[in-house]
Amino acid sequence: MDSLSLPPILEEAKAALERIVLDPANHDLLAVLKGARNGAVYGAKVRFPHALVMVFLFRPGTLRQKAALVLRATRTHAQNLARFATIYKLVCYLLKWYGATPGKEGRYDSFLAGLLGGYVVFGGRSKTSGKISSVNQQIVVYVFARVVLALARLAVKPATPDGGAPGLPFLSRDDVSAVISHYAWPVFAATSWAAVMHVFKYHPDELQPSLRSSMSYIYQQSDNWDSLRNFIWHNK
Repeated sequence: MDSLSLPPILEEAKAALERIVLDPANHDLLAVLKGARNGAVYGAKVRFPHALVMVFLFRPGTLRQKAALVLRATRTHAQNLARFATIYKLVCYLLKWYGATPGKEGRYDSFLAGLLGGYVVFGGRSKTSGKISSVNQQIVVYVFARVVLALARLAVKPATPDGGAPGLPFLSRDDVSAVISHYAWPVFAATSWAAVMHVFKYHPDELQPSLRSSMSYIYQQSDNWDSLRNFIWHNK
């Protein structure tokens, strides 16, 4: 017997599970489970290095306190993406098989599933503090920004050669779309930075904490030094 092979009873169990996961009849429901798995894995991969850098560079506290913050942020991000994926894919499954046309996806199924998932997972406040999780704020703002950019592109999208629907009237004309596409990003970048610097200058408490912390480090703390040591080698 191969030293790496499993005992017969485990081989049989593995084969049975393999048949279950490869059965097309189980695909849609198992996709819910894998969606949860992928959400958790992606959330952990994205949040852990980000939290590690931000917490250890900018947050005060002992090593143990900082490690706890990193792990809590990672767990929150992973759990919430897993929960959202579960709700989203489960609602899509229910609407597909128990909706108006069983077996066929509706045009707005993804919108309705996302609406419910977003409300349940990202729309709530902490039961203890009554505040919105900073991790959830970052995720939602990230998604919102990407949606706004996508809608802006759709607004000026010309009709495709195969007759695909164009964007908004006038804006999607080839000549107008080309001009907007060329100049929109510089204008957007400039106004975004103008706005954030103004808000940071006069209303810093309204900015998200991690952004406020990084901006304070770059733009405020750079105004102060009392020796060559904390001018170049150290910040303070």
